[in-house]
Amino acid sequence: MLHPCDVALAPGEAVALVGPNGAGKSTLLALLAGALDPTAGEVVRSARVGWAPQRPALYGRLSARENLELFGRLEGDRAGVEALLAELELDADAPAATLSVGMRQRLNLALAFLGPPRVLLLDEPTASLDPERREGLWARLGALRAEGGSVCFATQNIEEVARADRVLRIEDGTVAPA
Repeated sequence: MLHPCDVALAPGEAVALVGPNGAGKSTLLALLAGALDPTAGEVVRSARVGWAPQRPALYGRLSARENLELFGRLEGDRAGVEALLAELELDADAPAATLSVGMRQRLNLALAFLGPPRVLLLDEPTASLDPERREGLWARLGALRAEGGSVCFATQNIEEVARADRVLRIEDGTVAPA
């Protein structure tokens, strides 16, 4: 259970969430994304939010293209599908369930990029990515930040923590600056 806390993201900012397994990092991101309702307080979103949960939320029988088209219709961004398929080098026609773990993570990230979002909430975004794809993701996140967008990500990777402007430590459901 997370205790009431304030988490605000400034334009262009990257915030890393760190802490032990089970501390509440994923729960906080799900609350910020609107996937969970808070038991106390409120979550205020003033911009389009993209969310990539730790476990990809994909329809296994649908291809990468079909997953993106479905979520694109929901987000009002059908035009961005082909560009995301190309940028992330996704196997567009293979059923999502047959994709490798890394390819599923790239599709998960592509779903978060639909919209396009001004705020990205990413839960262990690089855990299944090869080094080249990790650098590509950080370049994309840097471009979003340069345009005034914000990123909040959970990670256990100390090198990724160094990419953040601010670090929040979550322990036993309590959020504090690290």
